[in-house]
Amino acid sequence: MALNGLTFLHAVALVTATSCAVTATAEVTLSPDQLRNAAIQTVNAGNPARALDFADALLARDAGDFKAQLVRARALRDLGKSKDAVAAARVAWKMAAAPSEKYSSALMMAQTLSSAGHKTRAQLWLRRAAEHAPNAATRKRAEQHFNFVRQRNPLRTQLSITLAPNTNINNGSARESSELNYAISEILFGGPVEYALSGEAQALSGLEYGFGVSTRYRIKQTPTQAHDLNFGLSYRSFSLSSSAKDAAPAALGSDFAYGTVSLGYGYNQINLDKKGEFLGGLELGQSWYGGARYASFLRGGMSQSVTTTARQKLQFAVDLEKQIGQRTADVDRAELSVGLTQSLASGNLAFVSLGATATRSDYTEAEYNEVELRGAYVMQKPVMGAALQFGLGAAIRDYDRSRHSADGRQDTRIFADVTATFSQIDYYGFNPSATLRASTTDSNIGLFDVNRVGLSLGIKSAF
Repeated sequence: MALNGLTFLHAVALVTATSCAVTATAEVTLSPDQLRNAAIQTVNAGNPARALDFADALLARDAGDFKAQLVRARALRDLGKSKDAVAAARVAWKMAAAPSEKYSSALMMAQTLSSAGHKTRAQLWLRRAAEHAPNAATRKRAEQHFNFVRQRNPLRTQLSITLAPNTNINNGSARESSELNYAISEILFGGPVEYALSGEAQALSGLEYGFGVSTRYRIKQTPTQAHDLNFGLSYRSFSLSSSAKDAAPAALGSDFAYGTVSLGYGYNQINLDKKGEFLGGLELGQSWYGGARYASFLRGGMSQSVTTTARQKLQFAVDLEKQIGQRTADVDRAELSVGLTQSLASGNLAFVSLGATATRSDYTEAEYNEVELRGAYVMQKPVMGAALQFGLGAAIRDYDRSRHSADGRQDTRIFADVTATFSQIDYYGFNPSATLRASTTDSNIGLFDVNRVGLSLGIKSAF
């Protein structure tokens, strides 16, 4: 039989790939397009074995038949032959030329990987599908598949990269001098002694760079509860500006490098007739500063949120931390906070929180009480192609004891930030973002007057 005509049995057709013909008591001759359509209809109707026969016949006729290759991958997946299905989907991806073909083959690869239990790899291929989506509707479909797989993936990893010019990488003073108030100064000089701050004690500008990895593995989940194992790793270092090198010739950016590693457990429960959510967790970790161990820490916290109206949500939280210092003081910290999130009629989102923190330590100068007020505003509609988020806050911190002043130490800090996410620039479902942060701390002790302005560049997931 000529290869431009294929046949199949009206009722029980069996396709023979080697001869590209179907032998039966009653035959109907099909063109390749007709058999291709029959293969698609058959696999959609839930008959993967028959569809696989059809696809194999088409591929024996033309090894470059893209649609037949897609049907073959789908049929193998439906038959539970995961390894073969992934291999077939990969061949389809290599065959794809047009954006629609790349989209379809990437989507098929994601589906075969997800069915095989490889959820994380499936998410990567769904991002690839979104990148090659030929229109908004197919892009939306890829995003929906991504969210579906993500919700069922026990492993979730978030990566962050930091690249941030900063006017104060060392948390240095904004002043050139400060005062000591030791008792001996009172005796010998009748009052505090002013002294000049070294270059390293003053604010040094430079470039911050680093990365962060946060991984969650869901060990158990029910419709209302979830148990997670968490892992975190972060590191940041600095390059000093030329002015900073002049001010502190002996300093290196790595002197101020900071890193952490942590392991923890998290618990999540939907409660209050599905209007509330309880979160709890424990975290054990270690930090490094300047390449040496800085402090070990144990943290625990819990929060309860409740949706009070269709547009309003309240949240209450308590956090505890025990810090065992290697290069800093041992400190116990407790924090209470309450927050309110309000969705406005415009679609914009407003948030405000009030928190109180207290620390206790054998080193009395590390003890303080603090009250912080923080707010945020998220705009729904982009401004010149950028989604904007604003933050503003103030904090008052009081130390009972300080070697620098007989009256202790009082700091007032004001901070603000604005984040722009450029949603019109999209690559594999990621958008570039820029955050401008500024803060100023006014202290009764000059050493602790701190000003900081920093611009950080990063990426955010679009879905």
